[in-house]
Amino acid sequence: MSENKVLHPGLNLHGTDPARHSRAETTIFGFWAFLMADLVLFALLLATYGSMSVHGVAEGPGPGELFDLKLPLIQTLALLASSLTVGLAMLHVKYRSDLRGLAIWLAATALLGLVFLALEALDFHRLAVTENAPPQRSGFLSIYFLLTGTHWLHVACGLIWMAVLAMQTAAWGLDSPVKLRLLRLGLYWHMLDVVWVAIFTFVYLFGATQ
Repeated sequence: MSENKVLHPGLNLHGTDPARHSRAETTIFGFWAFLMADLVLFALLLATYGSMSVHGVAEGPGPGELFDLKLPLIQTLALLASSLTVGLAMLHVKYRSDLRGLAIWLAATALLGLVFLALEALDFHRLAVTENAPPQRSGFLSIYFLLTGTHWLHVACGLIWMAVLAMQTAAWGLDSPVKLRLLRLGLYWHMLDVVWVAIFTFVYLFGATQ
């Protein structure tokens, strides 16, 4: 297959870095397969939540009694903003190989990710302690904490990955392995944003009306 026919399933590097573009083809495609498997996990958790939010409250509080949209809305705005900043970081990788710009936008992404984690942890504490609604109280609360907690762990892992790549970039620059790892990080972070939009819509917006 000629170079100009290679379709990169991520950030297209052909115009700025044809050699790495060719190397990225199978690597990034394989990572897409991993992301799709992760999305299946979240789809199963959402489907279970949909059932438990109606039939699994066990005479305890339901979504309409527990959910306050203020914190989830701020979390959503923070995570959507982080999607923009990580996208800008990837553009620095593609067009400029600019380590300073990359570091600035990755730091902004990490800061927004930390805001998201802190707000989610605060909401967990509010439910489990203030509202007396811990995970073991009902099937609904169990799956709610499992669903949102799984996403929380994914974001935390993304931040650890980001810190490791920041150190690798500082040590080795944008050589091929580091560049491809950054591309995978960008795809992973966008996937987390898509999943959170589904959670915000299905869990919080619908839940607040129940």
